[in-house]
Amino acid sequence: MTVYLDVIWALNLLFDSLLLYLTAIFLKRRIRIWRLLAGGFIGSIIILLWFTPLNTYSNHPLSKLFCSVLMVLAVFGYKRFSYFIKGLMTLYVATFLIGGALIGTHYFIQYDSNMTLEFLKSLSNGFGDPITWLFVLIGFPIAWHFSKKNVENFEMAKIQFDQIVKVQVTIEEITFSCKGLVDSGNQLYDPLSKLPVMIVSIRNLIEEMPEPIIKIANDHEALLMGNTELPLEWQNRLRVVPCRVVGQENQLVVTVKPDSIYIHQNGDQYLCEKGLISFTMQQLSADDAFESIVHPKMLTGKKQLSETVKVS
Repeated sequence: MTVYLDVIWALNLLFDSLLLYLTAIFLKRRIRIWRLLAGGFIGSIIILLWFTPLNTYSNHPLSKLFCSVLMVLAVFGYKRFSYFIKGLMTLYVATFLIGGALIGTHYFIQYDSNMTLEFLKSLSNGFGDPITWLFVLIGFPIAWHFSKKNVENFEMAKIQFDQIVKVQVTIEEITFSCKGLVDSGNQLYDPLSKLPVMIVSIRNLIEEMPEPIIKIANDHEALLMGNTELPLEWQNRLRVVPCRVVGQENQLVVTVKPDSIYIHQNGDQYLCEKGLISFTMQQLSADDAFESIVHPKMLTGKKQLSETVKVS
């Protein structure tokens, strides 16, 4: 059997370098190309040792662990023990993630029960089955790409989750709660009173909403044109606020002054003493992760324990 050692070594050098690069992406660490290639070269040395009398020692788990340690030190260096351990553990996570994706995909699409065995043998017996290596060459970049994208999505979900708060609003003896996303990009103010504006979607809360709020959310223009009438006590709560939407000129939105707004975040309860609410029927989150967009200034209020405090 012909052994293409140079091809096997080059592929492992490439794969190890990509795994280290993926590790750096996960950890948000800047690395130099030469250090990345140095780490990949250290990882590929095990392939060369397979064809020497040191094969018995190179296949030992401790030898592989030692090689991984050298790879991490070569790429990231050593600053402190926790920094090093985090890099080492993330390298193993990236390796298992990519390897599991390749083996799982191979098993899913296999048509022969012997193909999985041949796939594993090809990693150590010569160049291996050309179809299997072609699968690895194509599948590895795809698995690498989707692993990177999925981790980015997980990070975005975590960031968004950290910004999710519980909002409790009271208007005219009607109290409802919803999940809110604290959005630093929301800079909507009432220009006269300087009150921050929260946007609330009642699409999933319509059963809890009174008729005046439903009318406000359905058509702001009808209220502005006088085509929709509200009870007097609700009319006194209305404020018209100009806003600017991307691609459109200044618009006017109808907001409501509530009796109280409480925001619960990380076990703390904050009272927004001054604030307005703009109701809409539009869905703010495609996956229903939140029903409102909270103005960041609303979280600057005092922590409160009382249940009823009027909005000034």
